[in-house]
Amino acid sequence: MIEAMAGLGLFSAGAVLCYGLCLVVRSVAPRVGLIDTPGGRKAHEAPTPMGGGVAIWLALVLVLGLGTAWVASGLPLPPEMSKHAEGSMLRVRSLWVIVGLATGMMLVGLADDRFRLDWKPRLALQVLAAAGLVAAGAQITLFGPLGWPPIRWGITILWVVGLTNSFNFLDNMDGLSAGVGLIVALLFVGAQAAVGALFVPAVLLVLAGSLAGFLVHNSPPARLFMGDAGSNFLGFLLGAMTVVGTFTKDYPGSGDSPYGVLAPLLVMAVPLYDTASVILIRVRAGRSPFQADRSHFSHRLIERGLTPPWAVRTIYLVTLSGGLGALLLHRLDGWGAAVVVSQTLCVLGVVAILEIKRPKATASGPPSPPAPADEATTGSIR
Repeated sequence: MIEAMAGLGLFSAGAVLCYGLCLVVRSVAPRVGLIDTPGGRKAHEAPTPMGGGVAIWLALVLVLGLGTAWVASGLPLPPEMSKHAEGSMLRVRSLWVIVGLATGMMLVGLADDRFRLDWKPRLALQVLAAAGLVAAGAQITLFGPLGWPPIRWGITILWVVGLTNSFNFLDNMDGLSAGVGLIVALLFVGAQAAVGALFVPAVLLVLAGSLAGFLVHNSPPARLFMGDAGSNFLGFLLGAMTVVGTFTKDYPGSGDSPYGVLAPLLVMAVPLYDTASVILIRVRAGRSPFQADRSHFSHRLIERGLTPPWAVRTIYLVTLSGGLGALLLHRLDGWGAAVVVSQTLCVLGVVAILEIKRPKATASGPPSPPAPADEATTGSIR
């Protein structure tokens, strides 16, 4: 009970603090040139402040910083929490290495928001930050002791860089990237708390709360965008926390299966699907995978007649339905895990079929076009 109340406190602290910081950012951003102007492929009508990612980052850093200082100072804690204090302090260095690298990604995104950097140096810096994570000792454990270390290092870098760009790709409609990030973070909290992990769930609860506070400003029609600063920070942090997280009890007699390590693949199924499909579409069209366009999962749903808010809600539900099975993986045998993974693949398969099969014209004429994206009731596409 005390752990649950502490978790609620971390979530609430992140939400309240980020909500207030977003109010400040909305006032300051126009003065420093952080404005997303309409035009081109962008459908929002009015210039909108960016920099919500800075508020998300600062809320998380402040809450974690205060929590670290409290525990390090030896100030009293509830008995149920004090027994975890020593173990938490052992992981403080890892925490701040990850937060520091994620901060670097936030700053790269912020520079891109302000000055429009080329994709090549951005990608190089992402790889460098992921390599720093590996050098600090974090690496994918999916292949266990059988994995050759350079392979695990390479997969770790690919995973973290891939997710950093996945959430950047998802940031194309009001509430989309932050909402998916919120769902993903809470699913990871559940999957890791189920096996007794506390450290990573605590960090992710602060992140989830910060995203909830930001979403108040980013829900359609958005009054604030997170920008690349936010999407880079969010994707990198989630990627890093899944690498260092615990998804199964690996000691003898725990009763847990090893298949919990598949949880990140299920929870991240939608961001990975969106990224893979967008890259495939762009490459087949002879364009750069990093050339912005309207080929994302969300845009393809708009082409099927959904308004932007309903497209975003659909993606929320697909993310949730694909990731819920991750909460059970640590208790399942091989057959059970195969069923759960197959269920997620079937969800993505249904989505893919519905996307490929375009609606046919009816006797009364062709399908009605989607409602204009710039109406106040529909939200905006970016």
